[in-house]
Amino acid sequence: MKNFTKLFVSIFFVGYIKFASGTWGSLLSLLIMYILFNVLALSLTILTIIFISLFFISNYLINYFSAFTNSEDSKHIVIDEFLGVFTIFLFYDLIFLYNDTVTYILIFFIFRFFDIIKIFPANYFDKHYKNGYGVILDDIIAGLYTVLTLIILNAFI
Repeated sequence: MKNFTKLFVSIFFVGYIKFASGTWGSLLSLLIMYILFNVLALSLTILTIIFISLFFISNYLINYFSAFTNSEDSKHIVIDEFLGVFTIFLFYDLIFLYNDTVTYILIFFIFRFFDIIKIFPANYFDKHYKNGYGVILDDIIAGLYTVLTLIILNAFI
């Protein structure tokens, strides 16, 4: 179970890259979402079911990982980046700009910006919830800020 948990929370061990594991996790998340969204062309309903399932599975496994590694928000955990990026894709039709390439590049940079600076309430969850939900929710909020930013950007372009 420990090896599966490491594989899952680090998204195939990308979280174990020593430099900027969150950035690498975000890049891999974009690739996975490209496959789910464009190649497999899953419906919004199926994507929503996958997202909700992954949310609860991730919370459980992050808590398990934290317990056996005696850590709180380990840098090895990047499944939260995936859930943050996944959140953005649930609103893809609202944020699409010009083409997929431009949209993906903007998603990456804007999401990383909000994930790093942690604007309220992301910083609140990050500081006050020392469990899987705290790890996940700050990234989901960063994803929602990314969606809002891209909707506004879309309105002016």
